[in-house]
Amino acid sequence: MGRKRSGRGRRSPVRRERRPSLTGTVRLTERHGFVETAEGSLKLAGRALREVMDGDVVAVSVQRGEGGKRATVESVIERAAASIVGTYAEAGPLGAVHPLDTRIKADFFILPHDRSARDAGVQVGDIVRARIVSYPSRYESGVVTVERRIGGEDAADLGIQCVMARFDLEDGYPEEPERAASELVQDIEGALADPLRRDVRNRFAFTIDPVDARDFDDAISIERTPAGGFELGVHIADVSHYVAWGSSIDLEARRRGTSVYLADRVLPMLPERLCNDLCSLRPDEDRLAMTVDISLDARGRVQGARMYPSVIRSRVRLAYGEADRLLEAGEAAAAEGGPNSALARKLAHAAAEGTDLVEVLRTADDLARLRRTVRERRGALDFDTVEVHALLDEAGRPYELTCRKRTAATSLVEEAMLLANECVAAYLTRRGVASAFRVHDAPDPDHLQGAASALVELGVIDRTLGLAISAGSQEAMRRAIDEAAGTSVFELVNALLLRAMQRAVYRPDNEGHYALGAEAYCHFTSPIRRYPDLIVHRTLKLALARERLGAREVRERAPRLAGAGREGLDAVLPALCRACSERERIADAAAHASQKVEVARYYGERIGEQYHAVISWVSEMGAFARMDDTQAEGLIHLRDLGDEWFDFDGRQLALVGSVSGRAVRPGNRVIVEVVSANPARGHLDLALVTSPRALH
Repeated sequence: MGRKRSGRGRRSPVRRERRPSLTGTVRLTERHGFVETAEGSLKLAGRALREVMDGDVVAVSVQRGEGGKRATVESVIERAAASIVGTYAEAGPLGAVHPLDTRIKADFFILPHDRSARDAGVQVGDIVRARIVSYPSRYESGVVTVERRIGGEDAADLGIQCVMARFDLEDGYPEEPERAASELVQDIEGALADPLRRDVRNRFAFTIDPVDARDFDDAISIERTPAGGFELGVHIADVSHYVAWGSSIDLEARRRGTSVYLADRVLPMLPERLCNDLCSLRPDEDRLAMTVDISLDARGRVQGARMYPSVIRSRVRLAYGEADRLLEAGEAAAAEGGPNSALARKLAHAAAEGTDLVEVLRTADDLARLRRTVRERRGALDFDTVEVHALLDEAGRPYELTCRKRTAATSLVEEAMLLANECVAAYLTRRGVASAFRVHDAPDPDHLQGAASALVELGVIDRTLGLAISAGSQEAMRRAIDEAAGTSVFELVNALLLRAMQRAVYRPDNEGHYALGAEAYCHFTSPIRRYPDLIVHRTLKLALARERLGAREVRERAPRLAGAGREGLDAVLPALCRACSERERIADAAAHASQKVEVARYYGERIGEQYHAVISWVSEMGAFARMDDTQAEGLIHLRDLGDEWFDFDGRQLALVGSVSGRAVRPGNRVIVEVVSANPARGHLDLALVTSPRALH
């Protein structure tokens, strides 16, 4: 077990610095709290832990003492959580909710006049979701009101409910927009009366999506030109045709900002009538779309692009696995399942349409390879991140963990969508149109230098390459990633450089996309699940009308597409972009947290089992290890690293044994044992058993 050395328990005298407050985001563990600021991560003074929750944005002042810098919370700027999940109890005339999240150090109370617990039929010991009425302070306890009873501690979706409460997410959809969506109808001939809309149902368009997808918002058509180039069509569901600006559906979609994909459910941005029916590009059904036709030469360089509203008819729907099998084995892939297999039927259906589906896919694959080369030459960076997904059985239990990886099929779709997004953004930029542009700023020089210095210090790259990375060279960064591919330090290189990057956001004006190496970029290809894409569709339609039909037609179309005055798109666009950026951050964090819940449930039935793993990261908390077979990640606490105390060396990015001097660092191959799992928090705890190669 880890042992504390003498003197660690003594309090160091501190001296408050007279300096302006910093702002940062709170990150809590069971024992400690930190605040991530522009000046790095600072440990929170202990008394602040009862007043803040994980994810809160706070203003802090900095203190210095013998133990180093510490932060004192001066005020909470923005609360991250509006709800909690906890165990209901009684405390005299008060009800009480004890949070299941053990990082929350204070109980919350229900006032005597509040009947919410009784109305929900809550009994002592039940798990409840409660909305926070007031937050704990130094002088008062927090107050909540019960929203719903979840059940006992064995409730199957307890962990997911904790995630939803933490990120203030809710199931279901409001009645008014649901009713409005149910009244919408599809009028193909009426839509074709619009002089901007073109009928391209004669093309062979197809979709490729995950096998379990229910909404299909993008389709592709592609042909080779006589000169060896390509004619690519990207067709995106025309959501803005159905969702008028300021309607009940629009306002609810705007509030949500994005669909949220949790491990066991989807919280959609739009009502099901739209996302899974009217707007979904289902095979052999006529659908309204926004089309981008792109002409490319034989080297994959864009020669021109045309955009317009359209009517399309998708001919075939493929899952990614099916597309990959066809790319690898051609028609022989369909023969494996016999003449009546789903894949064989799709090939036959395409042949009846006069199309060789395998040849179409290979053409799209050829273009994707060329486009990757084009992007690499202009400085694009591709960070390979690991995404673990739990497969659930009919009872909602995780039975397998999978890791979604980039394949030829996912890549050909990705490259087509990236290209369409760039072409639309370039069109809007040339015409000076404000919209929801996707902006990725260059890395902060200090963060980039820190990542480069760490890689040089660890001997992963040489000093020359480190200097080039510090100077912001995308070529140098890509070289470091490529050279590390297939080695034990790949994840370390990827993680350090990715952490140095800024987060991409939405802004009204185009400012370029650093990681993609794109002069202009926006999100246009997923309006069913992202509100910024819907904004781009609306502004694009108005720009097309202005160019092709004139100002009068723009004035007639504007109220439905973008409103006017103080409530119109122009007036609220900056605030909308900020809100969409924040909702995206929340959705990503919630999706990741929900998968961690299911990973913990999966390994909760495997306590005591041992696995080969690699150390993926280290910090003051301990070492994170990623298991080889599932790619799931767990934490080895300092106490479970061995029979000595380990100190964190930030410069060497290592945990160093105080007696032996052995170091645990990213890239070490190890064997770990599953010690415990906490699904409610999504925590998986491991212990270091041994290393196949001695740590040194």
